[in-house]
Amino acid sequence: MSHLVHALGHIKINTSDIDGVVHDATEILGLHVTHSEAGQVWLSSNGRAAELVLIKSPENATHTIGLEALTVEAVREAESRVEAAGCRVLSSEPSMECIKAGVTFATPEGLRFEIHTPIRDGIYDRRHPTRGVGAGRLDHANLITPDPDATRRQLTAIGGLKLSERMVNDSLSWMYGGNRQHHILGIVKGVVGLHHYSFEFREFNDYLKLGDLLDRFDKQMLWGPGRHRPGDNTYAYYTDACGAMVECAGQMALVADDNDFEPNVITNLARPGNVRTMNVWGTPAPQEWREFHFPFAKIA
Repeated sequence: MSHLVHALGHIKINTSDIDGVVHDATEILGLHVTHSEAGQVWLSSNGRAAELVLIKSPENATHTIGLEALTVEAVREAESRVEAAGCRVLSSEPSMECIKAGVTFATPEGLRFEIHTPIRDGIYDRRHPTRGVGAGRLDHANLITPDPDATRRQLTAIGGLKLSERMVNDSLSWMYGGNRQHHILGIVKGVVGLHHYSFEFREFNDYLKLGDLLDRFDKQMLWGPGRHRPGDNTYAYYTDACGAMVECAGQMALVADDNDFEPNVITNLARPGNVRTMNVWGTPAPQEWREFHFPFAKIA
């Protein structure tokens, strides 16, 4: 099956503290506000009109995961597959004016996705003044679902996402899209929610700046810096003002030969023996990271 979804498109977050999350996103990550209206703020790390979308709400919860397709035809093809995959179309219209076409759907497990055309992008507007680190792009998110196998089958059937790697007990798996990055979505087994969303860093020195900025604002890294084995990317994690976990990640490995690629299955699950199976530098994940959960907003 060919990829209809190319990359992660955007993340929408409901929050009771828009100002606090905007502060963290601009002063720490180095995003900039591209659009603001009553009850909604868009932020971006580059020339795209929106990557992180904040929606004023009484609750702090994930609203939607945006998945980017390259054409209107790909979006409409994905829409035609939703019901057969056991999911439900919520809207056939784009959710923001910066995208040409979109389809929003819900899974039976309670996840909400929008597959959409590329977000409007000012190709020469990638750089902007910032006091933050200056992340380069939104690159992946890890979701939590009670049925990882069902969620993977839905995403494959609708968007053509493919498995790149998984743990043999399905507690964690990774899926890639048309950009062939090791994963644009991680799938964690548990109560439906968001584990983290991630922005890509340009160089390792950015972690030094990140640590000092977190300290300046009385925060700290939850885990890292380190290097993951799955994906081969460097990482550091912290939580923002609404309680969501943010990863700052280095560039991932790519799936070079899509046709002949065989997903890796991790069979060594016993701690502490599997620590270096998961992390090249051998740093074990703290319990707070392993058990982290940021809820998904209920879908009507």
